Amino acid sequence: MTAEQTPRALRRNIVIIGNRNVGKSSLINALTGQEVSIVSEEAGTTTDVVNKPYELLPFGPVTFMDTAGIDDDSSLGEARIKATKKALYRADLALFVTDKEFISDSEENLISDIKEMKIPLIAVLSKADKESNLDAIEKFMKIKNIDIVKISALAGYGIDILKEKIVNTLNQMSLKEASLLEGVVNKKDRVVLVAPIDSSAPKGRLILPQVQVLREILDVNATAIVVQPQELNDSIEILREKPSIVITDSQAVGEVCKIVNDDIKLTTFSILFARFKGDLKTMIEGANAIDKLEDGSMVLIAEACSHHAQDDDIAKVKIPNLLKKYTKKELVFSFVTGCDFPENLEDFDLVVHCGACMLNKAEMNRRMNECVRRGIPVTNYGVAISKAQGILQRVIRPLGF
Repeated sequence: MTAEQTPRALRRNIVIIGNRNVGKSSLINALTGQEVSIVSEEAGTTTDVVNKPYELLPFGPVTFMDTAGIDDDSSLGEARIKATKKALYRADLALFVTDKEFISDSEENLISDIKEMKIPLIAVLSKADKESNLDAIEKFMKIKNIDIVKISALAGYGIDILKEKIVNTLNQMSLKEASLLEGVVNKKDRVVLVAPIDSSAPKGRLILPQVQVLREILDVNATAIVVQPQELNDSIEILREKPSIVITDSQAVGEVCKIVNDDIKLTTFSILFARFKGDLKTMIEGANAIDKLEDGSMVLIAEACSHHAQDDDIAKVKIPNLLKKYTKKELVFSFVTGCDFPENLEDFDLVVHCGACMLNKAEMNRRMNECVRRGIPVTNYGVAISKAQGILQRVIRPLGF
């Protein structure tokens, strides 16, 4: 699978950011060895975020993101800066590029924003082949505890050193992260996966959460049995020993819960992703906030992938109907898809997010953190569905809750 074929949720996002005309586009071209962005002496050539999937060896698939300058004072500057800052919400790592001998106010504010968002940061001093006094800027970065790499994209100077620094940073980040099934599935476990094939299932393939869980089961040398709900009972009966755990699609969890005895562990793909991509404790608290909704309460349904809505669409039909039936209240629903996430979060009483299989962990965590910072309860599809069906405690038990 190439970097282009790797789902974007499995790629690390590296955002290249800084003022106009400091060498950001030249840098992405040098890093990828391709003409990804237009390079010009004219300031403000890059007007939109440019994404380039790339296989960064020996780490793996990443996406480099070239952005418009954060000092853009043109007629469209405000919109371009907004798009640039929006890219930071998707960033696993930021490359701050400058070619000046000092840090401007806009650059210092940008660095403060990146630090506040807890995004790992590498300072790239571009055009380092030119004679300049970099003592002041190096002192500034040292005080801020920011690593510095001097490069010249046009001369090829320092690019390999920068790549090595990027790889080392990403590897350190990966070492700190728990796996999707950590503490849930172990070597020689027998795992039954329930994957309904209904009108919403993609033709000829499994959905990404199912594929990722299946792969991790194989990685830990456990055994997986994949069935549809109607085959679940027969599959459990033919096993010589009861399964270690049953993992089901959230939309079938009510049906599956009736089949699987209480002495068998049970959870959902979405709840595993709630822990893996975000903060399961916060999402459980968000689900419990459903009990506090009143007539007229505003609920935001956020879905990371864009697709044609079917008659039984989970975001626009199933979850709203389930929440209205559970609360017996007249709720008001709003919907966002893709990379959009509203700035007016204070207008909502609850955010119900998808499982985030199409978002990387950094973006999902920042969405959650923004909800928490503004005091808005947030949960995800699987946690909310289990709550509304009265089985939340059972399906979070295998994860230590």
